[in-house]
Amino acid sequence: MKPAWDSLGDEFAGSSSVLIADVDCTADGKSLCEKYGVQGYPTVKYFVEGDIDEGKSYDQGRDFDTLKGFVEETLLVKCIIADPVGSGCNEKEQEYIEKMMVKSADERSKQLHRLDGMKSQNMAPSNKKWLMQRLGVLKQFGAEAGEL
Repeated sequence: MKPAWDSLGDEFAGSSSVLIADVDCTADGKSLCEKYGVQGYPTVKYFVEGDIDEGKSYDQGRDFDTLKGFVEETLLVKCIIADPVGSGCNEKEQEYIEKMMVKSADERSKQLHRLDGMKSQNMAPSNKKWLMQRLGVLKQFGAEAGEL
């Protein structure tokens, strides 16, 4: 797994929203591993904004392609709602942000739940990409409001 993990770190080295790191739990990182309940090795944990106390356990494939796909779908923030133009949001995302800004937190939460339930469905790659972009936008609204 180490070569795939190192390649993943290289892949996202320039990202402002993802940090790939590793900790040696048998050396200087022992206290950090104890803090986060790491008992077996290798253990992969991920943290999203607002969830810095425990993190979540990653239990998917450990090859590079699976790891990269997970990061892109779950962790990578490509479009920042606080700066839709400057962060590179495309026109469709910008329109979606404007649409969601006028919605209540409850309406956004319902939409997030609905779209999240669609992730496992088979769909065209372009539809999957748009689904993930909308989820990324909605999760940012939730994080800003402390809803996640």
